[in-house]
Amino acid sequence: MDEKDLINLWNKKRNQIIMAQISPALVLIAIMVLAAQGTFVAASDAAKYLAVAVAAVTGFLAIVSQYAAIREAQALVKDLGKVSKPSALATKIASSQQLLSLTAVAMVGFSLVTFALVIWSILG
Repeated sequence: MDEKDLINLWNKKRNQIIMAQISPALVLIAIMVLAAQGTFVAASDAAKYLAVAVAAVTGFLAIVSQYAAIREAQALVKDLGKVSKPSALATKIASSQQLLSLTAVAMVGFSLVTFALVIWSILG
């Protein structure tokens, strides 16, 4: 692949990460609104467990797809670093390895904290 193809692929990976956040964000918004209205206080245990399960599955699938995109992007930055006579943009992207690693760790950490808060807001 040449530099242009690698940069286009980089942009697709970034877009995949962003798009994978939309569904869980919508689920979290719905749960937040329902929790703020006190809906879960009067809900049956089955409804509460269903809400937790939906949040868990949606979040897990988003994390898996985001993590896959990050892993592929990590390989991409290595390839981009091997391009002869890279542009300034290619050089900047190629230096993103640590940022990608930090993003993967932060994504998992924030997801665990958010899921704990979801459980608390629904069952607590």
